[in-house]
Amino acid sequence: MKQLLLSLLLVFGFANILLAQEYITPDLGETYTLDDLVIETPATMSVSGTTYTLIDDLTISATDTFLIDSDATLKIGADIRITVLGTFSVDSDAVTFTAIDPATPYDGFRFEEFSEINIQNSTIEYGGGLRVLTETFTINNCLITNNVAGVATGSVIALSRGMAQITNNTISFNDTPAISSGATNEVSPYIFNNYIEGNNQANANRPQINMGITLVDDPIQIIQNTIIGDRSLDQAGGIGLSNFFGGVINAVIEDNIIRDNRYGIAILGDDVSANVTNNIIEDNDTQGNPNLGGSGISLNATSEGNIVVASGNSIRRNLWGITLQGESSINLGDDIDNVGQNVFSENGNGGFTYALFNNTDNAITALHNCWDEANAPITLADAEAVISHQNDNATLGLVTFDPVDCGFLSVEDLALVDITIYPNPTSGQVILDNNKSFKQMNVYSIDGKLMLQKTLQIGTNEMNLDLNSGMYVLELNGDNTKAVKKLIVK
Repeated sequence: MKQLLLSLLLVFGFANILLAQEYITPDLGETYTLDDLVIETPATMSVSGTTYTLIDDLTISATDTFLIDSDATLKIGADIRITVLGTFSVDSDAVTFTAIDPATPYDGFRFEEFSEINIQNSTIEYGGGLRVLTETFTINNCLITNNVAGVATGSVIALSRGMAQITNNTISFNDTPAISSGATNEVSPYIFNNYIEGNNQANANRPQINMGITLVDDPIQIIQNTIIGDRSLDQAGGIGLSNFFGGVINAVIEDNIIRDNRYGIAILGDDVSANVTNNIIEDNDTQGNPNLGGSGISLNATSEGNIVVASGNSIRRNLWGITLQGESSINLGDDIDNVGQNVFSENGNGGFTYALFNNTDNAITALHNCWDEANAPITLADAEAVISHQNDNATLGLVTFDPVDCGFLSVEDLALVDITIYPNPTSGQVILDNNKSFKQMNVYSIDGKLMLQKTLQIGTNEMNLDLNSGMYVLELNGDNTKAVKKLIVK
């Protein structure tokens, strides 16, 4: 009986070994395509036409390269992981990484330290995200959607070091946040021109871009992104930068659209240097509780010395405009280097309007701002009514806001206050509503090619745009006005 039991254990053990195969490239400095891997490891990879199937873990060794340079679909089995120690290059017009069964996602991609990663023009879906441990990482013009927590848990793109390049992507409706880094990892990515929507579907208390400390001399750059929340989620914020365990935050946050999140931008902790300029921060109120969030910009520090400069931002219809807590401070305009020109409108809760709430004892300089756009031009008394500071509570710091100014608002700014374009993303049908001055719309591809021209009527315009999936730029033109918006076609 003992011998029979031993034989059975050996049989079942051998079967488990067969089921748990992993292919590791030989580490001989070779380049492997999908077809090469089908030949090298037919038990792991198979092919039908341009659709490949991976059913066991795959590791690319340190001197080897995994190259995908032709259009293909790679279907990956449940819980399967691709690990790269060498080079991973995806450079074709259309490559898709997906699950064999979307109901059972694959584990995702793990890019080890010193690996070299370049991913172009790809769809990455129904997996466990990208764990990026390397400094050499580029992802461009990709769709990253419907992923879950797997090899990457903090976000669908989880960074650990260096200056990753994350550009021109659509990152949408993933269970986790879109982009993150560890609290103690010095990371300064370039996050440019991405469309980010509805991430953190698990509704954890995290923003869609959730970053820790940065490199000292090289700032994190979050520029020209569109960050749209899912209004059914009450915990997901827009952008969060946090320094809780030492290190520094060095940041440039510029030209972003941040809308429909729990809050817009939150910068927490000490040793912060940040420039926050020309962002549109609107309707970040999904939680609806002013005691827990809802600020367009929220700053909180435990010690003095942070340098946050904000100019040219449009902050509208949040529960709070800007809130300062602890020992935080902000420069909202001076007569030296900062022109001010921040615009506030209809930020409020409980029947009161709060453009700026200085809940600290620090003096704040805030010259040349438009504190109540909806009622422009405004007086000093109008500004005082929407600023909470020493004049309201003697324990708070004084906000110096004289002179106030809405005169810098251009005709284009005023024309864009009420105009709406929806749905965005769209499958092609678009409504442009509340048009007051624009007569023509030009539609450009992201590389500047004119795709369509549409004549506009005053009021509501319903249009069908015959466009391929991707990001487009809408140029709106009137007799004396011109404005630009982004549109995603899915």
